[in-house]
Amino acid sequence: MPGKQPNLFAFESVDALAPALRAYVIECQNAGLTRHGAFKVGISGGSLPQTLAQALLAPAQSDDDRVQFDKWEIFFCDERAVPLDHEDSNYGLLKKDLLDRIPAGAPQPTVHPIDTQYLDDAQELADQYEQLLVRSFASRDSVKLPIFDLLLLGTGPDGHTCSLFPGHPLLRETDAWVAPIEDSPKPPPRRITLTLPVVTHAVRLAFVATGAAKRDVLKRILEVGDGLPCALVNEATGDRCSWFTDNAAVEGVSFPRRSFL
Repeated sequence: MPGKQPNLFAFESVDALAPALRAYVIECQNAGLTRHGAFKVGISGGSLPQTLAQALLAPAQSDDDRVQFDKWEIFFCDERAVPLDHEDSNYGLLKKDLLDRIPAGAPQPTVHPIDTQYLDDAQELADQYEQLLVRSFASRDSVKLPIFDLLLLGTGPDGHTCSLFPGHPLLRETDAWVAPIEDSPKPPPRRITLTLPVVTHAVRLAFVATGAAKRDVLKRILEVGDGLPCALVNEATGDRCSWFTDNAAVEGVSFPRRSFL
């Protein structure tokens, strides 16, 4: 594993986790603004948008605690080939849980959803999203991979993250930035996803996993690895990767915890 192990931060509850996640995201935001005047963040679906909203919509406690949404560019780590208002849409989930709750008149982020005119062609849908990334990350230069300031990730009960599933051939994709998947073992089957090289190239990555239902898979990921997609991310990114969990999700898991300062 490069560098050090991933950071595991475990909290008594989601309520206790949210302020720490906010501080971490703001630290990544400010680093991105220092680097290139913007904060380029990729966000996953599942329960993450709800936890993120709890973290980010709280009132700022100081100037150092400000979420500068007007400097954010939000991308999706993966997306389902469904209309944006469909219940399975990651964009729709983020819109409902976070974006629609940013007060009117307050600074708003730039959000990059999929182009829904290509829903029937997963390859074209992926190609179009990749071109969007090229325009944002490589407008003036030729770059091998985009470098996100932060990727906010979840983990499924099978150890998948984004739409990268255990044992799937997509885990071996090395050229594309965004890839289609037509046979997702979790419905809906047709999706697009950031590829593993793009995910592991991010400056910082944070997994958010809460609840006792995540305990078994976190034990596999953190103790054994098992070649699970989340474990592959851990192995490739070392201490650039952090896990934000509640105690219920890591009860009995043998992995060193760190205190969040």
